[in-house]
Amino acid sequence: MFTGLVEEIGVVQSVLKGSKSATIVIKANEVLASVKLGDSISTNGVCLTVTDFSSHSFSVDVMAETMRRSNLKGLTSGDKVNLERALRLGDRLGGHLVSGHIDGTGIISSFVKEDNSYWITVQTSTELLKYIIHKGSIAIDGVSLTVAYVDERVFKVSIIPHTKDVTTLLDKSIGDEVNLECDMVGKYIEKLMNFNEKADNSKSNIDIEFLKKHGFY
Repeated sequence: MFTGLVEEIGVVQSVLKGSKSATIVIKANEVLASVKLGDSISTNGVCLTVTDFSSHSFSVDVMAETMRRSNLKGLTSGDKVNLERALRLGDRLGGHLVSGHIDGTGIISSFVKEDNSYWITVQTSTELLKYIIHKGSIAIDGVSLTVAYVDERVFKVSIIPHTKDVTTLLDKSIGDEVNLECDMVGKYIEKLMNFNEKADNSKSNIDIEFLKKHGFY
């Protein structure tokens, strides 16, 4: 679990691609404090496992499924990424609960400056938009943000100067792909509702009237 509060901006040192997967080496400092093999580090919102590390970098293996479903497939040497270590029991939950298992991606369609803040508009699929609610939480490239507007095509967030300074969001360009993780609460509710509907549909049609009609009662 993560909070969506980015601890550090890392820099991609190298990307070694296989036929569908990749091994990525990322330069970092803050997230390497007390790091161990097998630790989880959110990289642009994707939970990845540390497979090797040095005093100034760490390596992760990215499986084919993750490459297909995230913007990690487009990373090249020199790219910046948002980094966050896994939440520890007892830590303050300053953002919101983020699993690091993204739901999909969106495309940045506009940036608008308003006084000391920046509005970012993201276009995404209806499949994801159904989970995004006004004033709800969304993680964009691993950054916990509040949804300030949503309709049938896009949603918008507004970021403060601090978020601008400590994340990669305003280093993006219009048309760039970003990783999205919706608040998990809505997904749990949908799952439970669908399960109950399926359970109701699977109930037997055999009742007292059925038994009488067929001579069993």
